[in-house]
Amino acid sequence: MYSFDYQRPADRAAAAAAIQGDARYLAGGQTLIQAMKLRLSSAERLVDLGAIADLKGITVAGNTVTIGAMTPHAEVARSAAVRGAIPALAELAGSIGDAMVRNQGTIGGSVANADPAADYPAGLLALGATVNTDRRSIVADDFFTGMFETALQPGELIVSVAFPAAQKAAYAKFKQPASRFALVGVFVAQTAGGVRVAATGCKGSVYRVAELEAALAKSFTPEAAKAVQLSPAGFNADLHASAEYRAAMLSVMAARAVAAANAR
Repeated sequence: MYSFDYQRPADRAAAAAAIQGDARYLAGGQTLIQAMKLRLSSAERLVDLGAIADLKGITVAGNTVTIGAMTPHAEVARSAAVRGAIPALAELAGSIGDAMVRNQGTIGGSVANADPAADYPAGLLALGATVNTDRRSIVADDFFTGMFETALQPGELIVSVAFPAAQKAAYAKFKQPASRFALVGVFVAQTAGGVRVAATGCKGSVYRVAELEAALAKSFTPEAAKAVQLSPAGFNADLHASAEYRAAMLSVMAARAVAAANAR
């Protein structure tokens, strides 16, 4: 690992002031620190957000669940408020990594990193969430722009993520056994604005699956999802799964998610 300066500010103003030059926010570090250890990433300064109290916590107001950016996955998973309003979101958080990752990793860090196989991006996109930063609010449809790429500007800090509750929702993931990242993950949501389906682990970035949305809008059933045949063009292929396998599994996992959503 290359040497770096470490700062742990107590508030957002101090964090923004420290993020000058070649600096990175540290929001749990479950990806960044590992990448730095392998010298795949570097920064002259890490600004640890862990001491900023107003970046943590969960609130429910009306039909909206707002989660502070530095809230660990484990807290989301065990939150009675989240389980009551959007149980699928709590279940998603509980499926991330292992116990250490869930206790150290944060929703803001996961969203900002935008790993193409991460779980939270699928939940944001399917539920139509809004990412609130220290500068603006960004709807999920505009937030994820590519592999490890987002609409965040340099130095922009995620403050919270707001999720509108869905009429029905569920997340199903076919995971890589060691990392528990999604080889194929799909979040389905029946919302006031229609059916939304988001897939992770399949392509270079999380994306909405228009074919599944159209089929489930007509019939929100496992059978309708399973009947959708997706082209493998553009799907990831690696030692774990071919593009064809991922395309086929996406319909299967969507069917499982719909069954879970209907069973609530």
